[in-house]
Amino acid sequence: MDTFFISHGSPRLLINDKPARYFLESWKEKPFHVAPKAILVISAHWETTEPAVSMIKGTNDTIYDFTNFPKHLYEVVPLLILLFYLVFFNFHKLKYPAPGAPELARKVKKLLQKAGFNGAEEDESRGLDHGAWVPLMLMYPEANFPVCQLSVQSHKDGTHHYNIGKALAPLREEGVLIIGSGSATHNLRLLDREDVPTPDWALEFDSWLTQSLLLGRHEDVNKYEEKGPNAKIAHPEPEHFFPLHVALGAAGEEAKAELIHQSWGSSSLSYSSYRFMTGA
Repeated sequence: MDTFFISHGSPRLLINDKPARYFLESWKEKPFHVAPKAILVISAHWETTEPAVSMIKGTNDTIYDFTNFPKHLYEVVPLLILLFYLVFFNFHKLKYPAPGAPELARKVKKLLQKAGFNGAEEDESRGLDHGAWVPLMLMYPEANFPVCQLSVQSHKDGTHHYNIGKALAPLREEGVLIIGSGSATHNLRLLDREDVPTPDWALEFDSWLTQSLLLGRHEDVNKYEEKGPNAKIAHPEPEHFFPLHVALGAAGEEAKAELIHQSWGSSSLSYSSYRFMTGA
């Protein structure tokens, strides 16, 4: 089974008239018409010291997470705006009650430990954050597939996350859909109006990423801070990029990449999304 990286955007994607929204809504008809047995989401919005997997035995809670963004967001976005978002979009009314996937979570932990990630942990209380429920609400609105999440480690690097993905590769053969959920570019300080042209730094990094993936330059992607143009501007914090490395690693060294969607939001936020075709 193929693996995927999705640029998920904010909860506003659920109501905004955007190409990225329509792309996700068409998921089952176009990019991926196979019904998975379960879904593993590597979310940018769950950061831990060691890899952690959600172990929910009943129904996943929906987390309205505006407390786990990079620290600089709170320096530039007034609390009043965050409260406005919460009220205006009635996030507390949105639910994505997908069943948990405890059996899958146990397999994830076992595979990680087998690969040397001995600190891998289970979390029996964490629900789905918006890195998972926003895209899944558009992709699988029925919420009828078991879902669990895997965290990222922002103090590590791309190679660390690529190796996590490699450890999880056997799950593909069991019908598990592995989705990395983040953003191809993610600099919240430099977001602008929708009608402002996309800046060169974002275009250059996004183009480099696509070409590197299509040409199979996995090592360059793993070392994106050295190889990618404007990498530190495109990702001043790494948590929204590392889910891509996990999905890429899970597809295997011979995986072929396909750009399945590309559009822009807020001038510089790339919604580029990729399929990593494994041939299995």
